[in-house]
Amino acid sequence: MAVIEDKAKVRERIAIRAEREIENGFYVNLGIGMPTLVANYIQENKEVVLQSENGLLGIGPYPEENEADPDLINAGKETVTAIKGAAYFNSAESFAIIRGGHVDLAILGGMEVSEAGDLANWMIPGKMIKGMGGAMDLVHGAKRIIVIMDHVNRSGEPKILKECSLPLTGKSVVNRIITDRAVIDVTELGLKLIEAAKGYTVEEIKQSTEPELIIEDDIKLDAF
Repeated sequence: MAVIEDKAKVRERIAIRAEREIENGFYVNLGIGMPTLVANYIQENKEVVLQSENGLLGIGPYPEENEADPDLINAGKETVTAIKGAAYFNSAESFAIIRGGHVDLAILGGMEVSEAGDLANWMIPGKMIKGMGGAMDLVHGAKRIIVIMDHVNRSGEPKILKECSLPLTGKSVVNRIITDRAVIDVTELGLKLIEAAKGYTVEEIKQSTEPELIIEDDIKLDAF
């Protein structure tokens, strides 16, 4: 039986695991919500440049309370810091970076992901929304897409599905899914289980995932 964790601890654990996807020298976009936490855990031995759609290249960790500058925000309108050498520009130039294929990796949140790598992460029909933001451009412009999210919704139902039920952000765009329970790759043959998180068995992960998972002997158990 899986251990029940505090929600903040779960988000922190997912963010720390997602940081391992970032390689030295990468230009990275962190999506709104949980992905922004990744900025706090980038290892000191990595030189990484974080990009925000609203026109900032070189985002640093979240500021301490006495460091917060209300004029320095990310795409989610959260106050951030800027690293030495950061650049500021307008949204047109920011999206030219994304659409031009200059972002090595985008780490995005997800409401649903399908077995084909379709992503739904921008709206729930009938609910007030602010718009898709940069997600539509990122899923097609970034070289690699990682989605981080809870494995199941509040009702305990899978968020990794055979087909998404919510409006899509992009079709066949996701490369890897990182949840509180597992790391799963989207492959041509289907979804492949790569890692099982601490406290979860392979069988529990299979039961909480709608599509059938490819299970091989090299799965890393208690991986994060």
